[in-house]
Amino acid sequence: MTDFLPDPPPVLDDADAAAVAAQLDRPPRGLRSVAHRCACGLPDVVETAPRLPDGAPFPTLYYLTCPRAASAIGTLEASGLMAEMGEHLERDRDLHDAYRHAHVAYLAARDAIEPVPEISGTTAGGMPDRVKCLHALVAHSLAAGPGVNPLGDEALERLEPWWANGPCVGPPTAAPA
Repeated sequence: MTDFLPDPPPVLDDADAAAVAAQLDRPPRGLRSVAHRCACGLPDVVETAPRLPDGAPFPTLYYLTCPRAASAIGTLEASGLMAEMGEHLERDRDLHDAYRHAHVAYLAARDAIEPVPEISGTTAGGMPDRVKCLHALVAHSLAAGPGVNPLGDEALERLEPWWANGPCVGPPTAAPA
C-alpha cells in the first residue's frame, strides 16, 4: 500500500491577496486560494481555511469577496427570494434532495482540507434544510461550478452581470515612503 501525503495548501499570490483585502476593506483571514475569478479577472470567491489562524473554526469554505456581487445578491435577498426559495424547498422533494447533495459536497470539500469537529455537519447558507444566505450559496455555486448547488445556481441566474462596469477595485498601490 502506498502512503499518500496531503496536498500542500494552495499558494495565493500577493496581488490576489491585496485585491481581496481591497474588496473586503480589511485584511482577509484564513485565505487558502482563489476559488473563482470574476469575468474582470479579479477573485470574487476565495476558499478559506476551516480553522482560522487564531484557532477559531470557520464553516464558510467559499467566501464571496466582490462588493459588487455582494450588493447585487443583497438586492435579491431584499426582494424576498430567500423566502420564495425556502417555500419551494419545502414543496419540491427533488430540489430538497439536490440541495442536500450540495450540503454533502460542501462538507466533503471542507473536510478534505481539515476536519474540524466543532463545525462537523455545519455548512453555509442554511444548507441542507433552509435558505439563510444567498451570498454563501452563490459563492458555493461559483466555486464548485454549475449543477452542484441548485439554489446558488438559481440565484446566479437572476443576477445582473456585476462585472459589467469593470473591476470592483483597482490595482493595489504602493504605500508612500
